[in-house]
Amino acid sequence: DTNVLLACLFTRGICELLLDVCFVPDATVEVCCSEYILQEFAAAATRFRVPPERVAEVVEYLRRQILIVEPVPVPADACRDPQDVPVLGKALAAQAQFLVTGDQDLLVLGQFDRTTITSPRAFYDFLLAAS
Repeated sequence: DTNVLLACLFTRGICELLLDVCFVPDATVEVCCSEYILQEFAAAATRFRVPPERVAEVVEYLRRQILIVEPVPVPADACRDPQDVPVLGKALAAQAQFLVTGDQDLLVLGQFDRTTITSPRAFYDFLLAAS
């Protein structure tokens, strides 16, 4: 989700480590995103005083590294926060095995269709155990 991307690229910690694992050549993980998330990311990064030219560079970098999918329609009541519905639609469109988020409105679901909704730490631990 947007906050995970922000943490991956502008902070130090578990999300940054996830980025290192997912964006290496021949990674077994394919990161999927939507234009909705990229636009939300760009707006949030600007609010955190990241210079607009740096935001544009990062968004272009992400576009080269990830699969962009168009969210599919999801019922408005699929989760308790209507702003998270497009995130679920993206996971569904990508046929994602995991949705990595820190958003409690999504984490409380645990599962959506065939997608496991997990925290960055739990996903990182999963990747370490699988390697």
